[in-house]
Amino acid sequence: MWWKIGLFLLISFVSVAGIAFPIVEKPSAWYEFPIIVGLEENAKIIFFHVPTAWLTVIAFFMTAFYGVKFLRKRNLDDDAKSYAAAQLGMVFCILATITGAVWAKFAWGSFWSWDPRQTSIFALLLIYGAWFALRSAIESEDKKASLSAVYAIIAFITVPFFIFIMPRLMTGLHPGSADDTTAGPVINFKMNSNMLLIFFLSLAAFTILYFWIWNIGYKSIIYKDKINKLLTRG
Repeated sequence: MWWKIGLFLLISFVSVAGIAFPIVEKPSAWYEFPIIVGLEENAKIIFFHVPTAWLTVIAFFMTAFYGVKFLRKRNLDDDAKSYAAAQLGMVFCILATITGAVWAKFAWGSFWSWDPRQTSIFALLLIYGAWFALRSAIESEDKKASLSAVYAIIAFITVPFFIFIMPRLMTGLHPGSADDTTAGPVINFKMNSNMLLIFFLSLAAFTILYFWIWNIGYKSIIYKDKINKLLTRG
């Protein structure tokens, strides 16, 4: 119980800090962030956009990981864990798309410009949207789990390419593109220690939140399946 209160306070803190702490040319106070060339005031989005993109990768990795486990052991609990991870992956992928579009509006003047980064995350939405369509079209549990596992494994191969590789190989508007000479990729952001602290606290808070929701999600799927089987037998 106490860790949940701590998580709530942590998320509240990074949310307030990420929005309210000012960005100034020469930070002198602990609550001031430095100007990042090419991003300026828009740099605050990294406290929310980067964690959602990070958790998209984690969730889709877990979808494939538990897909592999299911194919090896044929335990439907692993399919439930894979399914719960995929659901959260779609949620965080949508959130990453939305936060990225909001940033784009202020930085580029338009919510959507078909930048390579925007195009790649849209492709992921289509790929995993098709995964859910595949599951919904199959009634047999074993067949559904098997085909979903195979699809999830193949689909995850595209994730590193669309998230990390393609946007950096192509020219675009997003920081970190091939022609970017200002901010560079996230790992090269010129943050001061206070900004780095808030950034990593945000990553930690959102990651803990993800695993908490995922743990609840896959257990609810398992319990629901057991109840449905009992009702069917009855």
